Amino acid sequence: MKEILLLIGAYLLGSVPTGLLLAKALGVNIRESGSGNIGATNVYRTIGRKLGILTLVGDCLKGLIPVLIAKWLGLPDVWIAAIGLAALLGHVFTVFLGFKGGKGVATALGVFLGTAPLSVLLALVIFALVLYIWRYVSLASIVAAALIPGIMLLMGGKQELVIMALAIAAVVIFRHRENIARLRAGTESRFKA
Repeated sequence: MKEILLLIGAYLLGSVPTGLLLAKALGVNIRESGSGNIGATNVYRTIGRKLGILTLVGDCLKGLIPVLIAKWLGLPDVWIAAIGLAALLGHVFTVFLGFKGGKGVATALGVFLGTAPLSVLLALVIFALVLYIWRYVSLASIVAAALIPGIMLLMGGKQELVIMALAIAAVVIFRHRENIARLRAGTESRFKA
């Protein structure tokens, strides 16, 4: 029973639209600003660095907290994986916004910090390198998402968690399909620090 409750709780916590709420506190409708996305990158570009970082941290915690609770309760890896995936799906398909949410990168980061912190370090290095060289947050996110399941596997990650990472990577990449089209067309916005 506790597993089901935590699964539902992870989805609902993941569904909390951090960027939207923070922007709304300043009188900005983030869904009508910039790219219209509720994630940290759009908040950063539209409102500024501080709120962008707060959005990143908030979205990351939505993935980290349920996973840490599941681990603290001693749940099996299959439940930890399901709970991490539920948090990610909550962010991407939030019940509070008609099942339209963010792209899942920061929430995925939180899930991976709770399940495979060493793999995250390597993925973050790759993310930073791609961002530094090409200046596209979307490209860096896609590359890191695509590589983290393999990194986890190479670092001895448990099967259930690697499968979860594959599912999360697929969702994150799918949510970036418009960015991929813009990258191919050469019209994607570059990141400016």
